Amino acid sequence: MSTPRTPALRLVLVRRVSTAGQAVDGYGLDAQEKDCRKWAKDTTAAGVPVRIVHMVTDGDGKGGKSGSSLLDERPGLMEAVEWIAEGKADGILAPNLDRLARELTVQEAVLSYVWALAGRVFTADHGEHLEDDASDPMRTAMRQMRGVFHQLDRGLIIKRLTEGRQAKGAKGGYAYGAPRFGQKVVDNELTDDERENEIAETFECWRDEEGLSIRAICNRANEQELRSKRGGKWHPTTVQRLLSPEAREKARQQSAKARAERKELQRRERAARLLAQR
Repeated sequence: MSTPRTPALRLVLVRRVSTAGQAVDGYGLDAQEKDCRKWAKDTTAAGVPVRIVHMVTDGDGKGGKSGSSLLDERPGLMEAVEWIAEGKADGILAPNLDRLARELTVQEAVLSYVWALAGRVFTADHGEHLEDDASDPMRTAMRQMRGVFHQLDRGLIIKRLTEGRQAKGAKGGYAYGAPRFGQKVVDNELTDDERENEIAETFECWRDEEGLSIRAICNRANEQELRSKRGGKWHPTTVQRLLSPEAREKARQQSAKARAERKELQRRERAARLLAQR
């Protein structure tokens, strides 16, 4: 007669990196998985063994996923929640709350969503994070304090990176962004690009000495296969920006405005999706 198998607590392992290879703190995907699997192997939840039934990831070695991203912007985390909703898992397991979110509001939203599905939340560094209980307000306060410090840590990292770029830029070094035409990056420093500067001087000569229009300069440059910054053909707008500082500044302002509008649109679309889920 065989002994009945003890049912296991089924958890989805959740990993996240916010930078390529988690360069900021070195806590990469492999290390996160190792810590979670060790915890699952050594732990029982109320006498019930823990079994990892699935693993999801947000971010990879090429690009990360911000800890400030909301639930609907985290495909890995959404997949873990779907496993709970479909009855294929009993909860989620992350290395720590920081891997779930680095903003307190996002952290609390994720926890509330999982709990609303009758799911359970575990982290390898803490164990189970129990639902809020009116008779134990310290439980909520301590968890939220951890979230506050995660958010502070993220803010300090961004501050250090921003200040480092600004300091490097003030010294004349390459801080960030694509170099303008006539410059290139060598060993993380901006330097003159001789080929591009020769092209710029040629365009000025065609304009000042031959009286060519912007469109005529563009056509001649393409006929002579003088490649643009990215190796493609020239367009009148790019030629005009190259020859006119005012046009370059106007294009920069238009680009900044377009980025701000896209960000606002994304924020509104995200809010609409969240409201639709209620």
